[in-house]
Amino acid sequence: MTDLSEMNTSQVWNQAAVAALFELPFNDLMFRAQTAHREHFDANAVQMSTLLSIKTGGCSEDCGYCSQSARHDTGLEREKLMAIDEVVATAKAARDSGATRFCMGAAWRGPKDKDLDGVIDMVRQVKALGMETCVTLGMLKDGQAEKLKDAGLDYYNHNLDTAPEFYGQVITTHTFDDRLDTLRQVREAGISVCCGGIVGLGETRAMRARLIAELACLNPQPESVPINMLVKVPGTPLSVEADLDPLEFVRTIAVARITMPASHVRLSAGRRELGEAVQALCFLAGANSIFYGDKLLTTGNPDVEADQILFAKLGLKPEPVKGRRCAEA
Repeated sequence: MTDLSEMNTSQVWNQAAVAALFELPFNDLMFRAQTAHREHFDANAVQMSTLLSIKTGGCSEDCGYCSQSARHDTGLEREKLMAIDEVVATAKAARDSGATRFCMGAAWRGPKDKDLDGVIDMVRQVKALGMETCVTLGMLKDGQAEKLKDAGLDYYNHNLDTAPEFYGQVITTHTFDDRLDTLRQVREAGISVCCGGIVGLGETRAMRARLIAELACLNPQPESVPINMLVKVPGTPLSVEADLDPLEFVRTIAVARITMPASHVRLSAGRRELGEAVQALCFLAGANSIFYGDKLLTTGNPDVEADQILFAKLGLKPEPVKGRRCAEA
């Protein structure tokens, strides 16, 4: 198994180096990505995660893409933290459908200690089902990451979202450095990192290159890298953005694979809109993780049956828990 903390990180991915990858002829880029992918993974295995919103709506942040912000009129109602038995029942159903990781998301700027206690109970009970656990709760305070680690949390999701120079045009209620601070706390607590970004926010290709460079320069690199295509939710400021060219999205997947060769690269939000052919190209470009189920927090996702049909067409199989193979195998 490849240990990201012990990887050879002699390659320094600055913005210029990443931008040069984006400019490669498409076939050359795909060949490089597929080569890097096969050095670290089974090329036909995909890690399956299920994402559940355990506390929906009413977030105080102003993220321009988010349906859950209290500052945007999206028609989403504020809800309380879900009951533990309901969360566990959903996790069991996800496990029985083939998911190996269960991710729980809460619409908070950051959890209060009393809220964290409830999430900790969820982590323990989902972990007891034999699944990997992941949460995304916003920005953490000192000591909270350690509590989650003690409960058995495997992954903490906290995306960088976009390039630092573009960040203030998407979010104003926290900074890029605030995101890095939470990631630091998560790493220091010994929790694996799930960290990626969103494309199609109105950023340039140069900004996409900067985002990938920032992710690739995290030390160690994230174990999971979700790449999201903007889902344009009516009522959010970014709902009027032009669609990103699907092949540019595939290029982003390929560049992420080349620069972070031992990380799981996940097709996340927006997968429903890509269609089978573009998803197939993304898997060829090195994507090897998906969110599995009919919903991502509050937006739609391809349903289980549709994914099973696509996997059969492509000859893909679910990756078992801890299924990453060594580069030598």
